[in-house]
Amino acid sequence: MIKRLSLVIQGAVQGVGFRPFIFRLASEMDLKGWIINSSQGVFIEVEGTDVILNRFISRIREEKPGPSFIQSLESKYLDPVGFKAFEIKKSEDKGVKTVIVLPDIATCPDCLNEVFDPKNRRYLYPFTNCTNCGPRYSIIESLPYDRPNTAMKHFSMCEKCQKEYDNPLDRRFHAQPNACPDCGPRVQLWDNKGKVLTEKEEALEMVVQRINNGEVIAIKGLGGFHLVVNAQDIKAVSKLRRRKNRDEKPFALMFPNIESIKFECKVSQKEEQLIHSSESPIVILDKLSSGQSNLAENVAPGNPSLGVMLPYTPLHYVLMQLLGKPIVATSGNLSDEPICIDEIEALDRLKHITDCFLVHNRPIVRQVDDSLVRIVKNRELVLRRSRGYAPLPVMLKTRAVSMLAVGAHQKNCVALNIENRVFISQHIGDLETEEAFNAFEKTISSIKNLYDADIKQIICDAHPEYLSSKYTKDIDTPNIEVQHHFAHMASCIAENEIEGPVLGIIWDGTGYGVDGKIWGGEFIHFSKKRFKRVGSLKNFLLPGGNQAVKEPRRTAVGLLFEMYGKEFTDRQDLKPVTAFQSNELKIILQMLDKNLNAPQTSSMGRLFDGVASILGLKQEISFEGQAAIELEYLAWESKTEVSYQVIVVDNLVQWQDCIFEIIKELNQGQSISLIAHKFHNYLVDIIIYFAKHFGEQKVVLSGGCFQNRLLTEKAIDALEKNGFQPYWHQRIPPNDGGIALGQIFIASLKH
Repeated sequence: MIKRLSLVIQGAVQGVGFRPFIFRLASEMDLKGWIINSSQGVFIEVEGTDVILNRFISRIREEKPGPSFIQSLESKYLDPVGFKAFEIKKSEDKGVKTVIVLPDIATCPDCLNEVFDPKNRRYLYPFTNCTNCGPRYSIIESLPYDRPNTAMKHFSMCEKCQKEYDNPLDRRFHAQPNACPDCGPRVQLWDNKGKVLTEKEEALEMVVQRINNGEVIAIKGLGGFHLVVNAQDIKAVSKLRRRKNRDEKPFALMFPNIESIKFECKVSQKEEQLIHSSESPIVILDKLSSGQSNLAENVAPGNPSLGVMLPYTPLHYVLMQLLGKPIVATSGNLSDEPICIDEIEALDRLKHITDCFLVHNRPIVRQVDDSLVRIVKNRELVLRRSRGYAPLPVMLKTRAVSMLAVGAHQKNCVALNIENRVFISQHIGDLETEEAFNAFEKTISSIKNLYDADIKQIICDAHPEYLSSKYTKDIDTPNIEVQHHFAHMASCIAENEIEGPVLGIIWDGTGYGVDGKIWGGEFIHFSKKRFKRVGSLKNFLLPGGNQAVKEPRRTAVGLLFEMYGKEFTDRQDLKPVTAFQSNELKIILQMLDKNLNAPQTSSMGRLFDGVASILGLKQEISFEGQAAIELEYLAWESKTEVSYQVIVVDNLVQWQDCIFEIIKELNQGQSISLIAHKFHNYLVDIIIYFAKHFGEQKVVLSGGCFQNRLLTEKAIDALEKNGFQPYWHQRIPPNDGGIALGQIFIASLKH
């Protein structure tokens, strides 16, 4: 008996070749009917027997295109209407928009083969793509995902491209960015005044020549500009550091192939898979200890790791093949500003940094930085969530009204929920400049418009001075404040789809506490939709407040003041003390003694800084987290299971005894790497103490401190050994990039 099957499929099912896949499958199985894209997903109706239709559903799940994923598949049977053929209907734009917009996808092997085939019409063409790869989120203006709703609407397809686009059996069927040298975008090389020097293949060849000559090149890529120099040229790297005012922070590197990466770095199987993945992020790898590096030593000075990636667009692939060596590929921006996406904007903001510009005429709708990932416990841990990951949603277990979460001040991302889907924006960055705040506002507008969202609530951090929080106060929409560390914990709960009761270990640098103090070393309990702070580090003073973030020595003397009182200034054996001039120290002491501009904090991030200062690693930093990062790397140089004694009074960690012991061992000539490792063990022992004290089986690890691989892996191992179930972040950052998700999760509990 013939039946009509109606299917509603939601997930990443647009822009991934899903419709031609269904067309081919239906044709092979001799099914008649239709498929259509909508704002909610994909709708299908087919007619056939029970057996055939059930097999059709099974094959959809089993054989779906690689870039796609199915979140839900709803089916029902209807009376047949006698379809005569199977057709692909024109997309419709009706109802609430819940379809998943795919991230930008790295170039697929089929397209790469064409790019490097001299007989192919797309030979060396920098914008080659198909339904399985290419730009998505960076070019979409509105839904549904059709060419007129993208940046490609400015390019009319030639006859050959149109034929591919219209053929359901072609892999470029409805590939919205489809193009070729005859009808698509093209590159030009400009000098730093905007004069066109050359274009097309000659432009690429000249860029390679200029990179080899030590010049700084601004290259417009997929989601914005890169600043590029020869990574083997110490003078070129120094020039870029000087012009960009970036003294020590490691640069990201792009390599021609995996073999060239393996010459410089240790690469595990999991890391290699990630490097080759469709997300194609920057992956943090350990350097080889052979000392045979071909890289300039100032690429990542004093750092045992490198952030590496492979080319992920045809433009990058062609350049890297012509060049045959690694390049620095850092974000095309000024300090604390968003990445440039428009060539005119770049010409204005980057002309003092670059010698020339490689640009193209395909508009970038929204900035999309490179994502940053490291492997922890053989799983990916996303540290910066952008290209390849954004705006994929996290599913909540409860539905709620549409809400916008504006995130935190640092590493800002915003999030929008539609029903039970939370769409998380790309990385925006720290909201330190007018340009960054403008990018924040543009991202909010973009994500709201993309999903045509009717926002009923807006959620922000409880910190009254965050620009993201101030933004919500000028909007009529009802707003909710969510405590920073509760949001950290909630983001991990949401990502891992767990329910309370849960104990959270939430450690970071800064967050506004409900008592008005600076939190950051917190133990939080979640049960029955309620978050409660149940413990923390014992408070200490931060002389100079935010200035202490840039000067670990200030944090250190705050610790020393708590331990020794005013007498700490007489301790010339203490490196933080000798790091100040006598007049500076006098002022600092007044701050501490009179409690002037010296807020109280329980911050674990600052405790890391203080220990790094006491060990003599860093007294001042040139980039965020530098002292803590160097403390972690130092700890890797030793192995020990020895720790310092954990003392807790009234659920407050008495860290003073640990610092006393560290200073004692320093004066006895103990290895600083061994001390650093013992400090990490001490922190793990604190985690285990609280896990046992509260007795909750589920333990969540969140906050920026858990970007530290040594700490995170040791904590996970210790928790599992002691019978607890640890949960940590993977595709959502543990840092403030995950705050917006946590804000929405907490707000959804009220519905």
